[in-house]
Amino acid sequence: MRLNGEIPVGRGEEDGMDGEMNSLNYSIGGVGQKLTVGYALTSKKKRSFLQPKFLSLARSKGICFIAIDLNRPLADQGPFDIVLHKLLRKEWWDIIEDYRQKHPEVTVLDPPNAIQHLNNRQSMLQDVADLNLSDYHGKVGVPRQLVVKKDPSSIPYEVTKAGLKLPLVAKPLLVDGSAKSHELFLAYDEFSLSELEPPLVLQEFVNHVLLCLIVGGILFKIFIVGETITVVRRFSLPDVTNHELAKVDGVFRFPRVSCAAATADDAELDPSIAELPPRPLLERLVRELRLRLGIQLFNIDMIREIGSRDVFHVIDINYFPGYGKMPDYEHIFTDFLLSLVQNKYKKRPTT
Repeated sequence: MRLNGEIPVGRGEEDGMDGEMNSLNYSIGGVGQKLTVGYALTSKKKRSFLQPKFLSLARSKGICFIAIDLNRPLADQGPFDIVLHKLLRKEWWDIIEDYRQKHPEVTVLDPPNAIQHLNNRQSMLQDVADLNLSDYHGKVGVPRQLVVKKDPSSIPYEVTKAGLKLPLVAKPLLVDGSAKSHELFLAYDEFSLSELEPPLVLQEFVNHVLLCLIVGGILFKIFIVGETITVVRRFSLPDVTNHELAKVDGVFRFPRVSCAAATADDAELDPSIAELPPRPLLERLVRELRLRLGIQLFNIDMIREIGSRDVFHVIDINYFPGYGKMPDYEHIFTDFLLSLVQNKYKKRPTT
């Protein structure tokens, strides 16, 4: 398993190209065939992922991207070697699962039933909680959390019953791709809890870096593309002063972390906070999650417990994240796609 080091985030020069590529024939790993990738992505994902530099590199390697027409039967399109998708419509889930069952020769990234597991924040972190990584070059766990599906007036009682300590970070229970599903709130007194809007997940972050809001905290974004791991340090949340907190009544709303967080690569940071998680720990964590989740394209948001060098907490897992923000994603993703088809040819029986 390859682990990429931390590299300053940069998009570099981009070649002027169309979003889609013409079908061209190149040699892939000595095999005189092209690799055809069908994709079904939201407009936002297409803009961030199918960037000109990436498309140019992919085309030079013999990779052809074809947009899937959602108004036509999928079986009538292609043929595809790989299907990339990130659409959260129920109709699409049924279509791609049926296609996957009927076309086992096509690599679907990733199986829809596996992706659905990550669309619920209650089940999202369960696989991490089930791992035994308590003594493997460090410790990885998840924050204590409580799921509230209805009746906001019951939240203070449920929090007390569960023994959670304030302040709490509140997140919507379901991840549906909307801006609302990525909203993040800090509830820092008992009276504010009933103002929250279920269904939601309340996570306890006492003694964790993420709650050091006055001085800021570091979030490790761990991007996974197949067997390749890339770690980027980001400021977890924008700085919040006590004066700003005093302006609101118990609930503070943050912007999306992925949008607000700036790279921490060039900042002068305390080494005890900024030091990357141990490589063996990351490799073990990612290997176990790939097996348990059954997906190859995801990222992990991780924080270090304050005052500790080797205790970490996974706070979020996302399918098909914003790879456009990952250093050198063009080469990493191109190599990954090529490896899929090369492995396919290696498995074919020789005649």
